[in-house]
Amino acid sequence: MIAEVRKTVIDGLAQMNYDVSDVTGDTVLGPEGLDLESLAIAELAILLEDTYGSKFTEEEMSGFTGLTIDQIAGEVAVRTAVGANA
Repeated sequence: MIAEVRKTVIDGLAQMNYDVSDVTGDTVLGPEGLDLESLAIAELAILLEDTYGSKFTEEEMSGFTGLTIDQIAGEVAVRTAVGANA
């Protein structure tokens, strides 16, 4: 599941015109990596919500800048599994 979410994130970033040629699961979304703007973070969160049903608060979204793609993918995978078991 994490690999699937990682691909969704990277594909979404590519659609937002970010250079994803060197992006891996270890790439940080914030200043230490891709340096995504807040609008891009919000678009990414909406993509994940629409695709996987994972809802994120504004506070959680603001914390995305310190996370790697795989950390976000892991969180989506956990939320998706919990939602499926509810």
